[in-house]
Amino acid sequence: MDFLLALLLGYAFGSVPFGLLLSKAAGMGDIRNIGSGNIGATNVLRTGNKGLAAATLLLDFAKGLVPVLIAAWIWSYIRPADLVWQCMSLAALGAVLGHCFPVWLKFKGGKGVATNAGVSFGLAWPIGLAYAVVWVAVLAIGQISSVAGMSAVVAAAIAAYALGFQQFVPVLALIAVLIIWLHRANIGRLMKGEEPKVGSKK
Repeated sequence: MDFLLALLLGYAFGSVPFGLLLSKAAGMGDIRNIGSGNIGATNVLRTGNKGLAAATLLLDFAKGLVPVLIAAWIWSYIRPADLVWQCMSLAALGAVLGHCFPVWLKFKGGKGVATNAGVSFGLAWPIGLAYAVVWVAVLAIGQISSVAGMSAVVAAAIAAYALGFQQFVPVLALIAVLIIWLHRANIGRLMKGEEPKVGSKK
């Protein structure tokens, strides 16, 4: 029951489609009808509204961070330490699953990169820092959002192992596999040299 509740906690937060809600509230219509059809910050940026994209990024980050912190807080009072990190891991997984497969949008959501950034910081700030550094560095160098995102999710799992947070390696590795799988179309475009750079409206 603890594990199920932690998973549902994460899913409830993660499934809120902030990109779609903010775009509609700003009078930009359904964000799924432009660009990649994604509900994440990168696609919101294709509207040309940088403020809206930044808000989407922060809120998608928060919906990964908050449920993990709540899980740590709740279960630390009622369960032993080994169960606490398991519940944190399941809340993390639930948040990413909620973003990628929100029930409100017929299970068609985003790709989970920003949400997993929040998850990484929630599990342990050094993991989150490694995630952020790799994400920002790769994005600054290549200007391709998908490459930066996939690099960051892999970096998080490696950082967890290298920095002594081995208990979080399984969930971060699982999330990395999921996010890379969701980027399979991007990988195909990368191989053809057709992947658009950040800010492109195509």
